[in-house]
Amino acid sequence: MTEEMNQRLTNDVTNNDVVLYMKGTKDFPMCGFSARAANVLKAAKVDFADFNILEDNDLRLGLKEFSEWPTFPQCYIKGQFVGGSDILLEMYENGELQEMVKDLQKA
Repeated sequence: MTEEMNQRLTNDVTNNDVVLYMKGTKDFPMCGFSARAANVLKAAKVDFADFNILEDNDLRLGLKEFSEWPTFPQCYIKGQFVGGSDILLEMYENGELQEMVKDLQKA
């Protein structure tokens, strides 16, 4: 990964409380896993930045190295890598996600 890509990813996850790197966008997901992750974050009532990895191959490849996680979507909360759609759904179902984002939730 280039230093520029590392800096971009660091800025993304630092400047946004919740980030979802996904296939498609939160309004138009392009795979079931990305749709599930976006819907879980919406259900948790948090705003999140979404980045479409299908539009930027360097982003997709850089993220795999940055997170040390091979699949997408990838979610970061408060600068920390959380995981993909299965992990987000599990965290939502057991209340862990809501606890993690309670200070970020919309009314």
